[in-house]
Amino acid sequence: VQLQAYGGGLVQAGDSLRLACAVSGGLVSTFGKVGWFRQAPGKEREFVATNRLRSDSTYYSEAVKGRFTISRDNAKNTVYLQMSSLKPEDTAVYYCAAGRYSGAYLYMSDYNYWGQGTQVTVSS
Repeated sequence: VQLQAYGGGLVQAGDSLRLACAVSGGLVSTFGKVGWFRQAPGKEREFVATNRLRSDSTYYSEAVKGRFTISRDNAKNTVYLQMSSLKPEDTAVYYCAAGRYSGAYLYMSDYNYWGQGTQVTVSS
């Protein structure tokens, strides 16, 4: 299974951006959960959002709740992260991830597969 994240770029504060994560070698619909993490310079990678497929439930970090939306398109085998009202503190490398099982979702160890990351830079 391979995940390929793309769609990052340089935007201004208040702008929107949509990240995508293309999955190959496996089907998004068979995962227990899919998610996004981010890592800012000098900081640890942190949870951003997840979607548990069986229940189709979504969870977000407090930092992005109300501004970001995770979704998936099973037909395209792709997971998305729609980001709105971007802030300079959202600047980070964003990683997509997938887990074979549902359940815990906050930690990197809860996921089995990772994409390579895409840079998002938000200027003030």
